[in-house]
Amino acid sequence: MGMLPRVSGLFVSFFFFSCSVASPDGFLHCLRAKSVPSELVYTQSSSNFTDVLASSIRNGKFFTNATVRPLCIITPGPGDASHVQAAVLCGRRQGVRLRVRSGGHDYEGLSYRSSARPSEVFAVVDLGANLRAVRVNRYDSTAWVDSGATIGELYYAVAKNESRLAFPAGECSTIGVGGHLSGGGIGMMMRKHGLSADKVLDAKLVNADGELLDRAGMGEDLFWAIRGGGGGNFGIVLSWKVQLVQVPSTVVAFNIAKTVAQGAVEILTRWQDVAPCLPNDITLRVIVRGQQAMFQALYLGGCVPLVAMMADQFPELGMTSTDCQPMTWLQSAATPFLSFGTNGTLEEALLDRSTSLSRSNKIKSDYVRRAISKAAWEDIFPWFTKPGAGFVLLEPHGGFMGSVPAAATPYPHRNGVLYVMQYLVGWQQGDDGTAATAWIEGLYELMGQHVSKKPRRAYVNFRDLGIGENDDAGTFEGGEAWGESYFVGNYRRLAAVKAAVDPTNYFRNEQSIPPLR
Repeated sequence: MGMLPRVSGLFVSFFFFSCSVASPDGFLHCLRAKSVPSELVYTQSSSNFTDVLASSIRNGKFFTNATVRPLCIITPGPGDASHVQAAVLCGRRQGVRLRVRSGGHDYEGLSYRSSARPSEVFAVVDLGANLRAVRVNRYDSTAWVDSGATIGELYYAVAKNESRLAFPAGECSTIGVGGHLSGGGIGMMMRKHGLSADKVLDAKLVNADGELLDRAGMGEDLFWAIRGGGGGNFGIVLSWKVQLVQVPSTVVAFNIAKTVAQGAVEILTRWQDVAPCLPNDITLRVIVRGQQAMFQALYLGGCVPLVAMMADQFPELGMTSTDCQPMTWLQSAATPFLSFGTNGTLEEALLDRSTSLSRSNKIKSDYVRRAISKAAWEDIFPWFTKPGAGFVLLEPHGGFMGSVPAAATPYPHRNGVLYVMQYLVGWQQGDDGTAATAWIEGLYELMGQHVSKKPRRAYVNFRDLGIGENDDAGTFEGGEAWGESYFVGNYRRLAAVKAAVDPTNYFRNEQSIPPLR
């Protein structure tokens, strides 16, 4: 977004934020005074306020009568940084905090709701409404992508410009680019090309003083922090310049299911040693649900070498040429969870932003650095038959991931990590979720003896308030419980950056980086 104007910082430095003097009316009047069009601001009295708020809520339990609603929702116009700058300046002047939403996939809903502070006055800056442009430069294999675009929209735009180009990111096409890159961004090509954040070359950010900055303007410390330090901490990133990667004209995917009776426990136990050490061109993950383990792979190559590789390095899986599913890389990105089937066309699958409030969910995460024994897996598998049971997703690291120093970006889970484990459970509207919540909390407690310790690690993009929240004072020490889990040794550096760029802690939520005093 090189055409966006940079504002002068001369008139912003004197603003001081204080929740105790919040002025909702003053905030709205200030937005009007700064020429933010009224049609881009939805107040609670607007007829379509509820529809706009719900438009990208991905978790039904956060859309109830008890949910703390924002004062208003601001939907910045395309290519116009001044609307976001106005929101920041007015928010600081009038004591109104901002929460920033791109795709709405924050598992705790912190991009659009206040969890523990029902009296907090806040507004939502919804980037997904209008800031969704993707500008591909096929000649230098880069793209500028707005934070409100989904990764499906990014994938589609890149591949339609050049079919041999792609971008390493997640598997769910409705994830917002802003949140995904802010937290790191794991996906099916990370063993070959790293995290999404590893491919960020530049960014446009509105800081706590309302200034519009690029990489040169923000400096390398802040640029480091926004590439994995979590969304909504250091400012509002409007767009990102990313390095695209080369992919072959045809890739191969497969799904191989193994039940317990077919040796799922033994094969999964073996998978832990194999998957992180396979060639970088393949990612082989596992979904454990019920009494079955589903082995899913994406290979950046052809069927013949893949079959040979599996026969040599993982014969226990019994993979053959009949399991091969050749396709373009874009087709692999459009098949959710590599299910090899979607409703509608490829374009519809990748560009569909629809959501549903009929289902609620809870997610937790762990990192495994030492293979879990077969005997332990035999104790774990019965949990998937309990009432309310969900599933776990195991995604291997290794490859490129193991070659990057832990401090290269805020995402520290690099060398020595075998895989990341995501626990997922859901329940339908009308169910209070008691059984599902008890299941995931019980399994998480059981797994504590088998996963990383001191700290027990977690992935910030799988946000979980169960591992801790900030204290009321927003102190560094009050955030250590969750901060060390997400960022390990990088937490202190993130807090130091926060103190330098947002010393009054304006960009704050229940799990935002606090300033290091």
